[in-house]
Amino acid sequence: MGMDQKMDLRSRVNTALKQAMKDKAAQRLSTLRLINAAIKDKDIAARTAGGEEAGCISDAEVLAILGKMTKQRQESARAYEEGGRLDLAEREQQEVEIISEFLPKALDDGEVTKAISEAITATGAASIRDMGKVMGELKGRYTGQMDFGKVGPMVKDQLCAASGGQC
Repeated sequence: MGMDQKMDLRSRVNTALKQAMKDKAAQRLSTLRLINAAIKDKDIAARTAGGEEAGCISDAEVLAILGKMTKQRQESARAYEEGGRLDLAEREQQEVEIISEFLPKALDDGEVTKAISEAITATGAASIRDMGKVMGELKGRYTGQMDFGKVGPMVKDQLCAASGGQC
């Protein structure tokens, strides 16, 4: 991931923001502004911590923010649906769709299984105690491309199988 890719995600958000202004697309504009604000907050935090170059967070961190924003909205939409507020649920879903445009394509089950195997090999994980290492590797490579809540049990299963069923 070079600098150009880091600029890529930010510039994609900014380009979309400018376009939404031109189109007078209010809902889209407000969602894109929320994304931008979240990125800027993280930049400031990184700068304060004396982190990455001049406080510009990496693409992986931007993806983590987008993933978190998506998850929050999906949970809100579910809560609104249960509460019978379909108008609000729909608005949350529209925000999810807008945010998802900037996330890489989600991996299918086969790709997830393969990614887990590769992460186990890369980390040299041998038992369930190495689960954290494997999850860290996956989050570093595939943020925004897989649901880590669902991936956890799959990692556990593969590690158990690899250690001869000792879990």
